[in-house]
Amino acid sequence: MVSPAISALCRTITWKIEGAEHYNEIIRSGRQPIIAFWHGRILPATWYFRNRGIVALTSANFDGQWIAKVLEHFGNHTVAGSSSRGGMRAMRQLKREILAGHPVAFALDGPRGPAHVPQPGAVWLAAATGNPILPFHAEASAYWEISSWDRTQVPKPFSTVAIILGAPIYLKHGEHSVGLDQLTRVLSRDETRSRDVSSAR
Repeated sequence: MVSPAISALCRTITWKIEGAEHYNEIIRSGRQPIIAFWHGRILPATWYFRNRGIVALTSANFDGQWIAKVLEHFGNHTVAGSSSRGGMRAMRQLKREILAGHPVAFALDGPRGPAHVPQPGAVWLAAATGNPILPFHAEASAYWEISSWDRTQVPKPFSTVAIILGAPIYLKHGEHSVGLDQLTRVLSRDETRSRDVSSAR
């Protein structure tokens, strides 16, 4: 029931995309993107990256498994785990997936927050594999905000959603703290930019 409703909603939306070439350039280079976004933007990320065979990290709890069903409905795959439950097993599985040629995705501040504070998983995976982080952010011109820890944004029908894909971030082994700081700065910048784009007439 939820997935058809998401499809119906997203087909009414005007999508403005900047930086789509970054995803394509990573794929053409023979590497795989590690897509990184805030948990509160799962809905536009799910729609934009549909049917690409991406492997996303989801929580092992009930909410995470509900999200996993939606992601899989839209043609992607999931690995269950979090910092508190099965985290290292999930990270090893994601490392195998990306080395096998599959893009992966992280809700950086999930599954419990705090909001907009990145957890180290995406940065660890980038440093361990040499594959780049691809920052992703989306803002809607009109939306409902769910009163949850992540302030999930649900675009209203017929709104405009601006999506920004930032330049890839490449990390070397041991650059975890540098990577977290850089990723936070990039997503903050892209949040401002996407808000400006979504509100422009």
